[in-house]
Amino acid sequence: MASLLDMRRRIKSVKNTQQITKAMKMVAAAKLKRATDRVTAARPFAVKMSQILGNLSARVGDDFSSPLLDDRGDEKYLVVLVSADKGLCGGFNTNLMKATQNFLKANAGKSAEMIPVGRKGRDFFKRRAMTFVEEYVGLTGSGRVEHSDAVEIAHRIIGTFTDDEAIDKVFLVFTEFKTVMSQEVKVEQLLPITRIAPNETEANNSAQAEYLYEQPASQIFGKLLPKQVETQIYRSMLESTASEQGARMTAMDSASKNAGELIDTLTLNMNRIRQAAITKEIIEVVSGAAAAE
Repeated sequence: MASLLDMRRRIKSVKNTQQITKAMKMVAAAKLKRATDRVTAARPFAVKMSQILGNLSARVGDDFSSPLLDDRGDEKYLVVLVSADKGLCGGFNTNLMKATQNFLKANAGKSAEMIPVGRKGRDFFKRRAMTFVEEYVGLTGSGRVEHSDAVEIAHRIIGTFTDDEAIDKVFLVFTEFKTVMSQEVKVEQLLPITRIAPNETEANNSAQAEYLYEQPASQIFGKLLPKQVETQIYRSMLESTASEQGARMTAMDSASKNAGELIDTLTLNMNRIRQAAITKEIIEVVSGAAAAE
């Protein structure tokens, strides 16, 4: 049985851990507020960008061509995995790795390369001998995503896709933020961009938006396609950061509660040990007094 001193040391250790988890929860909560504000601001832009591209694709017709629209085949994939740089965020990284592995297993007959964005994804697939085209780490450790980083990643992806004719498709794997308690892993095709048919655009809506173009629609369409890739990368990084902080906040809250329960259990055991020691001393005193008589 543990001694009274050992129990006190364990209780003190757990209390110190509880203080750390509470502090980490507060830090994650502050970062989460900033991250959710940026996600909320970025989503309407991404939606409007898709709407404008849909309208433009209906206007330019099939005569317009771009490397980002070319349907090459279905043999070689490039997977862009957006993960966290740090742990202690519950099942956030685990769910991402599991979804990526399931995607790769479902396409086992395909050749796959990867661009990991985040240290955890990089380290996980590096141990599994995955081929990296490029790797980006340390971009979201502070909880703030820079648009310039997303542009750099998007340009690297576009350059790889257009220069390397062997790559047929680019897929983006990230975590979409729903609520603090709920995040959903998404696997979306990033390239080639799917050309939207006219009957799939706003033409189906009774209140169709009309755009006036100073330049030819095809010229604007060609400039907006790379912007669409940049927007999707930026949004995925924002969504991933918000999801990471939400998962970390939930995990640290759960850890603090578990530490509190453990402290209660250890305190109860300590009191039992102390009471047993007191009872033993009383028995020894009474036995000594009885022997003296």
